[in-house]
Amino acid sequence: MAVQIPFATVSQLKEAGIVEDAFLTGLLKQCQISENKPAWLQAVRQQAAAWVARLRVPTTKDEEWRFTDLSSLVATDFVRGTPVQVENIASIPEASQTRLVFVNGVYSPQLSDLAALPEGVYAGNLNQLPQKYSIEEYFAKHQDTGDIFTYLNTAGCEDVAVVWVDKNVILETPIHLVFVAATEDKASFSQPRTLVVAETGADLSLVEEYSGTGVYFTNAVTEIWVGENAGVKHTRLQQESEASFHIGKTAVTQARDSRYTINEINLGGRLSRHNPEILQQGEQTETHLHGLTIVSGEQLADTHSIVALTKPYGTTNQLHKCIVGDRDCKERTSRAHAVFNGKIFVPKEAQLTNAAQLNRNLLLSPKARINTKPELQITADNVKCSHGATVSQLEADEIFYLRSRGLSEDDARHLLIDAFAKEIIECIPVESLQEKITQIALGKTQ
Repeated sequence: MAVQIPFATVSQLKEAGIVEDAFLTGLLKQCQISENKPAWLQAVRQQAAAWVARLRVPTTKDEEWRFTDLSSLVATDFVRGTPVQVENIASIPEASQTRLVFVNGVYSPQLSDLAALPEGVYAGNLNQLPQKYSIEEYFAKHQDTGDIFTYLNTAGCEDVAVVWVDKNVILETPIHLVFVAATEDKASFSQPRTLVVAETGADLSLVEEYSGTGVYFTNAVTEIWVGENAGVKHTRLQQESEASFHIGKTAVTQARDSRYTINEINLGGRLSRHNPEILQQGEQTETHLHGLTIVSGEQLADTHSIVALTKPYGTTNQLHKCIVGDRDCKERTSRAHAVFNGKIFVPKEAQLTNAAQLNRNLLLSPKARINTKPELQITADNVKCSHGATVSQLEADEIFYLRSRGLSEDDARHLLIDAFAKEIIECIPVESLQEKITQIALGKTQ
């Protein structure tokens, strides 16, 4: 039974008489449908394009976007990014030979290395996908929440990163998906698309990384299907340029007895938003969400998550932390802004479930802001659920204690900030990535 998620649907928006959106129309016109693509993909793209033509970019008058102003995105003229020469792609040692690289949304075989992939695992793009895999059964099949940027991604989908793990295959080596945005003379946009299928009893670790230089717009969608008794450990690192725009969705469907964990790290982007949407479709399903957002200067980062438990004995645990403002105690002028909205749905059918959600926020500058809204919607009567949020600053007593032990004020502040973030970073299952994120995240505002 599918849970009903209370977003505005396409039909509702259409009935409201919303006129054509010039920004979306401009992007849509640049998304040509290639004739050499499979017929089923062309049909899906055409259907999505039809909806995009009828919808509009959200504004702060829309409840789900009231803290995130997209006017700066709409005011920028973007041209579709084309494949360009990129060198020196940084890889992680654990996945040096299980790496897929996409430049401006297009697969780059010369930058990728898949030599260490074991039998029973496919990682590549849509064009090389073996015929035995029925991708059309999974592509764009997640429950529709009326998200305009997902429609736009589907309408402009030219290439797809595909990771497919066969039944009962345990993948010891993480797979590293690298998405690079490379601009030339004009602001560009790209729309990376990822599809991950873990069949019954499969287990894998996935690292999804976004980066780039210059002014650009990345509109990314990742779909993950976790089969019965399968497990997926997913690390998502967003370190876009601080002049860029990033909007992403991670849509996950879990079958009975499956396990899914996402470790989400948001560091870059002038404006960024991530929408994790997890649907538990089987009993005894586990979902863990660990998030860390660090923004400074004029950055805005928005996280809107949904977890829907639809069967008995489901478990979900979410901890999302935000560090907002400048680390330097002398220059605390940041107007950085973080947004968190987490929703957990527990319908009547989801008896004997356990759901916990906590958002903790650390403000480092007087003008920095955080808007937090954890939500629980429960209609089942035999459940254990909790949610909460905290917003605080560094404690003067703690800084005084550390200074009394010989640390400078800057060192004392940095130590407390590092300790706050470490709880999330330590959840990442790839050791070298922990070290990399520690160096980038905790040093980005020094």
